[in-house]
Amino acid sequence: MALTGRAALIAALASVPVGVWDPSWTGILAVNAPLAVACACDFALAAPVRRLGLTRSGDASARLGETADVTLTVSNPSGRPLRARLRDAWPPSSWQPGTETAASRHSLAVPAGERRRVTTRLRPTRRGDRHADRVTIRSYGPLGLLTRQGTHRVPWTVRVLPPFTSRKHLPSKLSRLRELDGRTSVLTRGEGTEFDSLREYVPGDDTRSIDWRATARQSTVAVRTWRPERDRHILLVLDTGRTSAGRVDDAPRLDAAMDAALLLAALASRAGDRVDLLAYDRRVRALLQGHTAGDVLPSLVNAMATLEPELVETDARGLAATTLRSAPRRSLVVLFTTLDAAPIEEGLLPVLPQLTQRHTVLVASVADPHVSRMAQARGHTDAVYEAAAAAQAQSERRHIADQLRRHGVTVVDATPDELPPALADAYLELKAAGRL
Repeated sequence: MALTGRAALIAALASVPVGVWDPSWTGILAVNAPLAVACACDFALAAPVRRLGLTRSGDASARLGETADVTLTVSNPSGRPLRARLRDAWPPSSWQPGTETAASRHSLAVPAGERRRVTTRLRPTRRGDRHADRVTIRSYGPLGLLTRQGTHRVPWTVRVLPPFTSRKHLPSKLSRLRELDGRTSVLTRGEGTEFDSLREYVPGDDTRSIDWRATARQSTVAVRTWRPERDRHILLVLDTGRTSAGRVDDAPRLDAAMDAALLLAALASRAGDRVDLLAYDRRVRALLQGHTAGDVLPSLVNAMATLEPELVETDARGLAATTLRSAPRRSLVVLFTTLDAAPIEEGLLPVLPQLTQRHTVLVASVADPHVSRMAQARGHTDAVYEAAAAAQAQSERRHIADQLRRHGVTVVDATPDELPPALADAYLELKAAGRL
């Protein structure tokens, strides 16, 4: 007997005049026999919950910040109509705070022998896999006095993918890539490493690009145009150790690194380069290799979806060894990590020569914009102290970056919004200079 039935019975008993009250159950039933019969009939006419058939369909993935619709089909094989309230339970991070109650509860009416569908709209607040919990159904009789209640397990998983907000920068970066690649009317003079074509010299061209043999065969001065080399190998290395868990603008540093990595992967795949992914802290968390340009971006997004920062110190020697095994030939290694002093000086710097001897290394780091705001603060004593602390932190980051550059490493240090386009520009500059 559900609470609604008990409450109705207690309310009815409370309404009996004091003069006819009999505290024994016999007296209660004698006085309230019509109500008891009504409750029994109501309970008997409520559709059974355990016999219901439930299946799911709908979205199996969604980008972070977008919605996913999961449809629950309820089949009623019994001979009684189903009047019910249904709760489709999911983890709390499947909805925006405060919206779970309205999104997960549904009213339902299913005639005997038929089926109906209800849709639960999820709006996840975290990356990763969200697994459906249980479906609780409360079946009401015609009078609503008593209910039947039961739960069903109906498995379903929605994978929440990285949002890839930096996609907006891709058209401008592709435009610059086409300039480097010689596919637009504006050629980048004297850059690249593969010969593209000959054209007539114009004032301002680099004299080193003059083709003297071709000039001797014609009446005008001919210059060579170049295009970047294609089919280069790029290995994106995500440091998933404890420093990637630090929150910047209310999101982990790892999420900002992923966004920058996705933009670079999209750009490099369009340039004809091969892109692989390695996520590492003390062991390999993800390794993606050998994908074609057409499916590399969906594969990267899917692999990144379930990555989470691990609260352990990254094993720099293991990371370097795994990187060398994953990139046997000369490659561009893009390492997404912190510029904090201890992890770099004690971890990365001792093993960096192993990487730079074989590969071109680029370190991308997520800077905290709050530190920049603190450095500009003035007006009261606390603000001055905060500005001094921020200036010291910025100085330490510049010192670490200079140490890396002395080892031949390209360093990109920028805020989450600025890191993706800055990293793409660094890649294009390396490509134009023939360093890939």
